[in-house]
Amino acid sequence: MSVVPTKSNLMATKKSLDLSGVGYELLDRKRNILIREMMSLISKASQIQEKIDSTYASAYIALQRAQTVLGVCEPLAQSIPVEDGLRLSFRSVMGVELPTVTLDETDIGIPFGLSTSDSLLDDAYLKFVEVKKLTVELAEVENSVYRLADAIGRTQKRANALKNILIPKFEAEVKEITEALEEKEREEFSRMKVIKMQKK
Repeated sequence: MSVVPTKSNLMATKKSLDLSGVGYELLDRKRNILIREMMSLISKASQIQEKIDSTYASAYIALQRAQTVLGVCEPLAQSIPVEDGLRLSFRSVMGVELPTVTLDETDIGIPFGLSTSDSLLDDAYLKFVEVKKLTVELAEVENSVYRLADAIGRTQKRANALKNILIPKFEAEVKEITEALEEKEREEFSRMKVIKMQKK
């Protein structure tokens, strides 16, 4: 026996067993909440990806039409400003830091002059702006899914360690100590009976 069979050790082991049980329940709840959050984000990512695919397709068709009318649009593309409005912050879900990616809403309008472009190019530009916004949203969701999956894996390992290692260990120790104390009590009772009989 690894633990000395005393009443104080029995109480301490029972307390450890109770705490392990509570810990397992909390980890199990945490895992379930994280799984629900991840599943909703996976569904959202799928919807965003579909929107990106359809918006990209229509944006390229619009760009092809513009090039058919205007010729090569590369010089006009150079006039589009570089995007530097991405902002990153974090929110916590059950102790897991999930990113919140935002894109500054700067209303710069269409950067082409009326004399050099037409509505076809404007349409293509607006569609690509929409793709950019959707891509930012998708990056946030996919990164969140990755972080949640990692946290779920770690939580599952801890829950399994409690359920399969610690809780059975404490249960076995409680049983051993209880049996040893009961045996001691029986021995003590028998000894006292013998002493009583000898006194008579």
